[in-house]
Amino acid sequence: MQLESLNVVAIGGGHGLGRVLSTLSFLENQLTGIVTTTDNGGSTGRLRQRSSTIAWGDLRNCLMELVDSNSIGSQLFNFRFDGQDELGGHNLGNLILYSLGKIQSRPIESIKLVRRILRIKTSVYPMSETPTDLMAFYDKGLCRVGELSVDEMPVMPENLILAPLVKTPSDCIKAIQNADLIILGPGSFLTSVIPPLLVRDISNALKERSGHCIFIENVVPEKSPSAQLTLDEKLNWIEKNVGCLPIDSVIANEGVTSERVNVVNANLAKDDVPHHHDRKHLIAAIENSLRNK
Repeated sequence: MQLESLNVVAIGGGHGLGRVLSTLSFLENQLTGIVTTTDNGGSTGRLRQRSSTIAWGDLRNCLMELVDSNSIGSQLFNFRFDGQDELGGHNLGNLILYSLGKIQSRPIESIKLVRRILRIKTSVYPMSETPTDLMAFYDKGLCRVGELSVDEMPVMPENLILAPLVKTPSDCIKAIQNADLIILGPGSFLTSVIPPLLVRDISNALKERSGHCIFIENVVPEKSPSAQLTLDEKLNWIEKNVGCLPIDSVIANEGVTSERVNVVNANLAKDDVPHHHDRKHLIAAIENSLRNK
């Protein structure tokens, strides 16, 4: 099975999903990104405090991974204001997407407009068009709310939910149903990989998938309680919290094993940026995983 002939859906958030989209950007309109929208920090968090809106930062980052980094569009959407005034720290791309979200009828329409302007052929969708936050329960009923707080938890949460519960756009469901390959991660386990799986529409679509689903592990341990888990402990946690295990195989560093799924071990770290996946190595690992499914 040649990767070039497949319809691929990549799910996650932050820089991890952006890296996957950039790596597979040669697929153009055969590639779809479904992006986590629960971030409540930085420029995005300030916009969410100002008005009820989804988190735009990860969406902007994924879109920018699909354009030439030297282009005017990339420089415009990645521009960040300095100083200590109201604009200080804000990202111009976040402000543009936020403003378009107020003008357009739906966030998806805003993203489509930006894609047309920047000539991005790959579809990029939010996991939901409705604002929601992470809520984590741990240690006999204690609770933390918000992505920033969850990332800083001292222990692994027993349960993680979205509050309020939200639906996913029908475009996301159609993309999953039509996908030959679905990729989860890499990225922060609790705050990038898991949130889309907590959307019931998405988890149900993954449960009924016909495509092969690969989970890509991080190349370096993250600063999160999930870093202490083995791969199988992560898979068990997903099954408990999502209600199913929508993963057929895993791509991980050398030495990682599992009793539940097939694991493709590879040296994936980029030589000059060790916490990034090397594009060529990642593509080779994906193709290897498809051959051994």
